[in-house]
Amino acid sequence: MSFNINELFSIAGKTAIVTGGSRGIGKMIAEGYVENGVKTYITARKAEACLRTAEELSKKGECIAFPADLSSKEGRESFVEQIKSHEERIDILVNNAGAAWGAAFEEYPDEGYDKVMNINVRAIFMLTRDLMPLLTKNATLENPSRIINIGSIDGLRVSTTDNFAYGASKAAVHFLTKNLSVRLASKGLTVNAIAPGPFESQMMDYMLTNYRDQIEAHNPMGRIGCPEDMVGLAIYLASEAAKYVTGQIIALDGGSNLGSRQERFAG
Repeated sequence: MSFNINELFSIAGKTAIVTGGSRGIGKMIAEGYVENGVKTYITARKAEACLRTAEELSKKGECIAFPADLSSKEGRESFVEQIKSHEERIDILVNNAGAAWGAAFEEYPDEGYDKVMNINVRAIFMLTRDLMPLLTKNATLENPSRIINIGSIDGLRVSTTDNFAYGASKAAVHFLTKNLSVRLASKGLTVNAIAPGPFESQMMDYMLTNYRDQIEAHNPMGRIGCPEDMVGLAIYLASEAAKYVTGQIIALDGGSNLGSRQERFAG
């Protein structure tokens, strides 16, 4: 038996889908996959941004854009049909597309709550269901296909911001991950979730522009996440090294969901 590190962590030759892959965390993961030999399909609601990112990443490997609104049945069905017309199998599905809506509790709008839940939870469930024939095509217990859901540390703790639907939706993503991991294991699939803390993204732009120093000061490791942090974990979960890992919610936050730097050293 050989334990060659290059083989254990290689993802070359696989085929992946990364939703919300045009920017932020989705783009980080897509770029990491493309650079390491994965044929990567990205999708996002804004077609121009999606196509632009695919063109950029295609300079490093194989990246194809299929813009779609996965929160709608029509958009999801169109995307799945496009994928089926190009591929017989998918090895990795990264459910990253997400939305947030901030408002005071007394003023929180119905449409905001519904939008967040539809994109962050419902779309993950429906897209995973619809892609099952491709995910299970070549999957075995010894060589499983991988589903990686992107949750959030706001699904692990109570946030101090007014993103009521966001935290609830990410907690639902974490539980859905555990549920699917048990139900899909026998089909040759692993299902795990990454729960990121602050990373550079459009969703975090306001907070990082105005409160970056405070956010980093409260983090036990004193910084926000960088692309290497996200890519490293996304590659691991898709590699041979993680084929027996399933149903796990992995916080990627420098320990911030466990308490702030000040709290750790107070007294």
